[in-house]
Amino acid sequence: MSSSAPRPGAPSQQTSSQAVQRASTSGLRYSSNRKTIYDRNLNRSRTAELSRASFAYLFGEMVTYAQRRVTGIQDLEKRLNVQGYPIGIRLLDLLLYREPPRTAQRPTRILPLVQFIHTTLWRHLFSRTADALERSKDNEDEYMISDNDPVVNQYISVPKEMSQLNCAAYVAGIIEGVCDGTGFPARVTAHGVGTELWPGKTVFLIKFQPEVLEREAFLQK
Repeated sequence: MSSSAPRPGAPSQQTSSQAVQRASTSGLRYSSNRKTIYDRNLNRSRTAELSRASFAYLFGEMVTYAQRRVTGIQDLEKRLNVQGYPIGIRLLDLLLYREPPRTAQRPTRILPLVQFIHTTLWRHLFSRTADALERSKDNEDEYMISDNDPVVNQYISVPKEMSQLNCAAYVAGIIEGVCDGTGFPARVTAHGVGTELWPGKTVFLIKFQPEVLEREAFLQK
């Protein structure tokens, strides 16, 4: 007596069609070869650069969106910081993945971490390293990274009544996300310290939490 039931272990046509149907309703868009953006090689776009005009437009829209829901300058900078934070979390994993296997190591001390931010992170974001890296002479839990001309401030027109606004708070959020992602919780803020030569100069103040210094002192023993 013949049976129309599929043999054990053999894929049925109904199961395949159901899988395709579930994939089509998952929200992912498939190309003709049935691959999504998640199938792309992460190293393929490591040297790709974004158009400055595109960045200027998108970032300007982000600032406008945040400005509609704030009550003051500090509130606006806080929202920009929050927008940048998750990018820092994700960039950390991406940049470590792209490092050569012999040097791909997550920072475990404060100095290698701030050097990673000063060089690797800055080069990925702005195609150059930051202009300076310093440690505070008064507070051992504070480090400062300087950028003489942050690209995030170059295309933003700030009205006179908001002259204290520094949109580099967005970059401060990215730095804070990297610090937290490596297990070095910190508060990062952006401060304008313009000079005659560099009117848009910004210092990113990284203030680590007390537990970070306690761990650092223990590792130095």
